[in-house]
Amino acid sequence: MPDQPAGPDPAQPFVLVDDLAAPMLGDADRHHLERVRRLRAGAPLIVGDGAGSFRAVTFGPALAIAGPVRSVPAPTPTTTVGFALTKGDKPELVVQKLTEIGVDVIIPFVAERSITRWDGAKAARNVERWRTIAREACAQSHRPHLPLVHEVSSFATVAEGAVLAHWADGGQAPFPGTTVLVGPEGGWSAAELAAVPGRVHLGPHVLRAETAALVAGVRLVASRSP
Repeated sequence: MPDQPAGPDPAQPFVLVDDLAAPMLGDADRHHLERVRRLRAGAPLIVGDGAGSFRAVTFGPALAIAGPVRSVPAPTPTTTVGFALTKGDKPELVVQKLTEIGVDVIIPFVAERSITRWDGAKAARNVERWRTIAREACAQSHRPHLPLVHEVSSFATVAEGAVLAHWADGGQAPFPGTTVLVGPEGGWSAAELAAVPGRVHLGPHVLRAETAALVAGVRLVASRSP
């Protein structure tokens, strides 16, 4: 099998920018590089567009281009994990870790037994926060492709063609390209189980909702051919 195209050099800092032809750092990225990473003017840096392309630059008040644009194709098939909204900051953890794992599409949704329910404005604020977290995790993990974080959806919207993560039954691993849905703390309702016949079994133990989402992501990404 031919070698896969190399991604961004893991030995150099990596950040996402809006335009690779004229790359500019956002305030948060510049603060992180200057104050946390302690980069100095002239230090090497890799910038990416989140769509698989990246290039070398040198750090400074203005970024200086130091190499051509390179690209790597998106892995196939696309991997998708949907997770029912949970309490506290657990959704932030799920989005961060699914990004690092390599999941391509992340869908938060409201299940029948979801305790957490937001109005439209609060849902939009949280989605924007999760997208920022995904962007930061993408840079931290040197991932050239930024995952798509969907708006908060209904169960009916995400159920078609998906399988449900369920501890009691189902196959041991999801098929490549499968969308896996992870339920809330209270589990799936009878109506949801009846609506989606497909199941996937994630292990012998009862997992927390956020743990199940991460296990599903690992299984999906691992099921892709290298």
